Amino acid sequence: MQQAPIGIVVNPSSGKDVRRLVARASVFDNREKGAIVRRALVGALNGGANSFAYMDDSHNIASSALEELQGKFDSQRIPCPRTATALDTEYAAKELKQAGCIATMILGGDGTNRVFVKGWRDAVLLPLSTGTNNVFPGFAEATVAGAALGLIASGQVSLDKVTEQVKIIDINIEGESPDIALIDAVVSDEQFVGARAILEAESLQVVLLTRAVPAAVGMTALGGLISPLAEQDRGGLLLKLGEGKRTVNTPIAPGLYQRINVAAVDPIDFDEIVEFEGPCVIALDGERERVIRKGQKFSMKVSRTGPSVINIDKSMKLAASCGAFVDQAFVDQR
Repeated sequence: MQQAPIGIVVNPSSGKDVRRLVARASVFDNREKGAIVRRALVGALNGGANSFAYMDDSHNIASSALEELQGKFDSQRIPCPRTATALDTEYAAKELKQAGCIATMILGGDGTNRVFVKGWRDAVLLPLSTGTNNVFPGFAEATVAGAALGLIASGQVSLDKVTEQVKIIDINIEGESPDIALIDAVVSDEQFVGARAILEAESLQVVLLTRAVPAAVGMTALGGLISPLAEQDRGGLLLKLGEGKRTVNTPIAPGLYQRINVAAVDPIDFDEIVEFEGPCVIALDGERERVIRKGQKFSMKVSRTGPSVINIDKSMKLAASCGAFVDQAFVDQR
């Protein structure tokens, strides 16, 4: 029976930015990304999948992995500009939506997933970490992650029982297109993008978080070390930086701590609008993205209207309960 395809997106550039030079982040090379895709494909096929649609990335990572496998499955190449930039991921997201993918596996970090969601907001995702700041994507063995996808694609596990809709930050900018963030939106007093990664805490003014995770790196750790906030919790956390009562020694990147002065910590409810005015730069999910002119206004809010994310553990437990991987002859002999 023909199934809705499983989407595959691999960011060749994830895990390679300037934080390898100025911090101590490790390089995530494309050979390892290919190995992850191959393991996930094996898991998906054993979970019952028979159809895939993949982003035609600039390094042919996904296509090479599919070519190495033998079996009865369909694969669909999703063209993209092949610029080796975020444009590829956003374009592919729109095309994968048109292809009718039941769920999409994404190899990248917070930034890669954010760009994908810009192209397909209500997507069903299974994000795997191959980036630098990995709060949104989880660390999981790709074989099992792929198996969860295969179980869903083949109908052995119901999608609505193993997915959770996540929080998102919406940014509305006066006179310009809106934007989003999945984990953090950071306002700095800078006036140009420069190096995209956030590395100098002195320029930061405001941080808005959907999650405040003390066991992470990046701005989410700053909030987490003061007032932890889980994905399952309601609302977000707004930090105002500057001279205040707290100085937090924060891991802003792998192997890099900085002391950050925090003036105020305020919980905000869903759909509560926070307004700002330029000049400034907004960094989204760890990367400087938008330049705001002097006098230009913008607003941000947190809501639970983001994509849905597959819970791998729930998927495999449901598979176990229905004997999806157990040979029936073996069951009969017990």
